[in-house]
Amino acid sequence: MALDTTALNRQMTHFDGHDEIWLFGYGSLIWKVDFAYLERRPAFIHGWSRRFWQGSHDHRGTPEAPGRVATLVRDPGAVCHGMAYRITPEVLAPLDVREKNGYLREVITLCFDDPAGGRAEGLVYLATEDNAAFLGDAPLEAIAEQIARAHGPSGANRDYLLHLADALQALGVEDPHVSGLAQRLPGTQDDP
Repeated sequence: MALDTTALNRQMTHFDGHDEIWLFGYGSLIWKVDFAYLERRPAFIHGWSRRFWQGSHDHRGTPEAPGRVATLVRDPGAVCHGMAYRITPEVLAPLDVREKNGYLREVITLCFDDPAGGRAEGLVYLATEDNAAFLGDAPLEAIAEQIARAHGPSGANRDYLLHLADALQALGVEDPHVSGLAQRLPGTQDDP
């Protein structure tokens, strides 16, 4: 079963004493914003690519049939687009629970992708290959098939993928990994 990272994340002290923090979202945090924020801005980070290599045992799958959700992998020269949220520190506690299935808070520099531009230091939740829920690379067809079958307490895994693809399209972002998975997603009449 996956490692619960809640306690590890709560030990992070980098932003202690700050009244507000920038949080970078690249997966469900782009389209499923169930937390209070002070400001929201399109943003990107350098040196990372979004991949559906993280297992979801608690949201979009089960321990017996995990789904696949997005994480970041180091990729020199790559740019990953998403959404930045300016939040208060109190928001981190529920986010630590939401992202507990192997995700750790990491400090990152984000660049704002709007007319005002600029950069800021912030946080991102990412799941590396060191966590127990990491599934890693596989052919896109196999990943899409697993996503099509998986279902968990937060709903169908296919909905996660399609919502993310739609959110990226609305931002004007082309992500070949996400769009490639969405194109290969088998059509099913009944989600499990």
